[in-house]
Amino acid sequence: MDYYPWLLSLHVLAIIAWMAAMLYLPRLFVYHAQVGAGTPQSETFKVMERRLLKAIMNPAMIAVWITGLWLAISSGYIKTAGWLHVKLLLVILMSGVHGFLSASTRRFANDANTRSPGFYRVLNEAPTVLLIGIVILAVVKPF
Repeated sequence: MDYYPWLLSLHVLAIIAWMAAMLYLPRLFVYHAQVGAGTPQSETFKVMERRLLKAIMNPAMIAVWITGLWLAISSGYIKTAGWLHVKLLLVILMSGVHGFLSASTRRFANDANTRSPGFYRVLNEAPTVLLIGIVILAVVKPF
């Protein structure tokens, strides 16, 4: 288990990168939904959204999953810890939000967004709520 602290460090770094992107992308959508399709601003948002998704958000999510499962299996928690099972459910839900944001990026890229800025403001809170539950479960380990 000499590698455990290094693996945990990589996991935490990946979480930080993933969450930063998960919180920023919906905020970009709020602003993007306020400008007309085909405008210079819209085209700039498309580039920003695509780069954030492809260069940060997707690789970070993959790293979170790989390091997280590796930690869960190598520590033995995967077999016995009820808190970890609930945490994994919340991470699956977070991955679902990630998928929705990815699909929204494609809709904006195709000038096909039909949602309001207010929708994205509310959606911006989902990763925060999930993250709170995930951190409490990982740190407190209540059951």
